[in-house]
Amino acid sequence: MKSFVYNAQPARVVFGSGTIARLPEEIDRLGLKRVLVLATPPREADARRHAEFLGDRAAGVYAKATMHTPVSVTEDALRVAAELQADGLVAVGGGSTTGLAKAIALRTDLPQIVMPTTYAGSEMTPILGETKDGVKVTQSSPKVLPEVVIYDVDLTMTLPASLSGTSGMNAIAHAVEALYARESNPVINLMATEAIGALVSALPVIAGNPHDRDARSEALYGAWLCGICLGSV
Repeated sequence: MKSFVYNAQPARVVFGSGTIARLPEEIDRLGLKRVLVLATPPREADARRHAEFLGDRAAGVYAKATMHTPVSVTEDALRVAAELQADGLVAVGGGSTTGLAKAIALRTDLPQIVMPTTYAGSEMTPILGETKDGVKVTQSSPKVLPEVVIYDVDLTMTLPASLSGTSGMNAIAHAVEALYARESNPVINLMATEAIGALVSALPVIAGNPHDRDARSEALYGAWLCGICLGSV
């Protein structure tokens, strides 16, 4: 066997159905007292329900996460986080919300708990892409990795079949790329193969029945592995 290097990402992963119920426990485990719940504008109502569920653990809600993580939005979120004296972040959503949490963490070191609602996989990578004055800049830093990722199949049940397909295919592309990347290794190859198999099996079922819970679980599992592949090579 050829020599190789494998860097494991340090995030704690909680996977299952109904795992959002463990959010207060995970907040307490990190020693956090006042978390800021992040979301995009369309998911503001969901974010406020999560904040209500958290009670005194929630400092407030910031629901202005935007695609490509504009620096202007990050700066506004930083202001709100400081005003509310937030000591941690809970991101509920897809890549845009996760990107905002990462951007805040990069500048503040605030701990992150991410609850993905798509198959983007950004939550498992040290990669952050930001835009300023129309220019996108991408960087990689371990500082942006979430401390905890809660995968709750229930949060993906309302993801439209069409978006599930595009998000899932994008995830598969990450796994395929990992198979021939220069930094590829036997551990990542195993994950990539498993991830592709899970998504190839699940996505056609979701296309026919978006409410199939077993297929949703398989797809989210595959997306998690694809995210690891993306963040490791």
